[in-house]
Amino acid sequence: MRERRTVDSSSSAADPSEGMGTLRLKREIGLISAVSLIAGTMIGSGIFMSPEWVLYHMGSPAGSLIIWAACGLLVMFGALSYAELGTIIKESGGDYIYILRNFGSLPAFLFAYTSIIVVRPASVAGVSLSFAEYAVAPFYQGCSTPQVVIKCTAASCILFLTIVNCLNVRLATAIMNIFTAAKLLVLLVIVIGGVVLLINGHTQSFQDTFQNTTARTGPIGVAFYQGLWSYDGWNNLNFVTEELRKPEVNLPRAVMIAIPLVTCLYLLVNVSYFAALTPAELLSSGAVAVSWGNKVLGNWVWVISLSVALSSFGSANGTFFSGGRVCYIASREGHMPDILSMAHVRCLTPSPALIFTSAMALIMIIPGNFSSIVNFFSFTAWLFYGTTIAGLLYLKIKKPELPRSYKVPIIIPIIVLIASVYLVLAPIIDQPQIESLYVILFILSGIIVYFPLVHYKRHPQFLQRVTLHLQLLLEVAPTAKNTN
Repeated sequence: MRERRTVDSSSSAADPSEGMGTLRLKREIGLISAVSLIAGTMIGSGIFMSPEWVLYHMGSPAGSLIIWAACGLLVMFGALSYAELGTIIKESGGDYIYILRNFGSLPAFLFAYTSIIVVRPASVAGVSLSFAEYAVAPFYQGCSTPQVVIKCTAASCILFLTIVNCLNVRLATAIMNIFTAAKLLVLLVIVIGGVVLLINGHTQSFQDTFQNTTARTGPIGVAFYQGLWSYDGWNNLNFVTEELRKPEVNLPRAVMIAIPLVTCLYLLVNVSYFAALTPAELLSSGAVAVSWGNKVLGNWVWVISLSVALSSFGSANGTFFSGGRVCYIASREGHMPDILSMAHVRCLTPSPALIFTSAMALIMIIPGNFSSIVNFFSFTAWLFYGTTIAGLLYLKIKKPELPRSYKVPIIIPIIVLIASVYLVLAPIIDQPQIESLYVILFILSGIIVYFPLVHYKRHPQFLQRVTLHLQLLLEVAPTAKNTN
């Protein structure tokens, strides 16, 4: 770890001898790739798996559809708020950099500590395991797939994504574009199948559609969590602002294209599920999309299994792509070991940070029971989202003179902040669980790490030698910000 540095891009460019100022990540992400990064990460395994849990907690098809629409509206409001932040603070890092600039070093470190050690690696591992389960299922028809096969396949997926993302940003974004197009095509197939069923009179699920709808705050909050899991990735573009071409234009534009598109598709897909399956059938389904395929596609149901595998793979790529940047930016600001802030001298990718994220994800795969950890960390995600949105409100009220190419009406971040407080507190108040306390204690344990290693800079003497050896081995060098 090192003391935070500010690099003057003009002076560093003028003096080639200053190694710190000559290496930058390229702006390789255009509008299409930006839309693919958002939509491709959002559309993972969630829309194929989560609908039954949203229905379970809400109690009725109408209540379920309202939650899906409300989740889409909420993430749209959140993404628009983040778009304004991205035009004010033109640095990569998303929530981390916004919390750092608005609230200081300690809150930002706690976010980085939680995200880099647990949340991001667990998300990558979880989506990779979803890919593995569906990818190997055709080879084990009629029997359960051995866990060792699933875990090895998931590990292979993570290693492949590590190689791709370390080699070339364009290659990683090309994979995102291809898989996003494939996912959209599959969702359109499900939507069209639902339209055909409705035309043929399959409307039994929509009779007394509000019956048994819950009004309790706790189940509604948990239903929101299940729905929002399928929308996860809505803020991914803010993590790569320095690699986005014309961020002041493409950041809000990509948000306005990707999120309404995904929201409409999610609603139509859920309608299609209810057209093919009764609520009881949907609740008893282990995989809603596969049950839908059995009823509608018959012998072609394998297309759905293949689609879920491809969708999970594309989502894992997007999560990995942005997750590595959190580690990279936190290291550049002095909150992580120095080596993680470096980039490959020829490929211009943050390969050490990507390798570290990959290693943590591989560790998460070994026990295979971390999904509960991710669920209990969901409320911390909205805790940090709320903190970030509070920072935007602070900038809008206290520093309205800051230049920004895009402004969101102040009522929108206020709504997101209120929703964040509700999503953090409602499930805890309604059904308090000891695991929530463990999560809070883990986050606060970052304070014990922060003061000796970051605040007082008490670093082991051998760390610098290790950094130099790794720098030579990985062919990496320190980088400067790319905010011009």
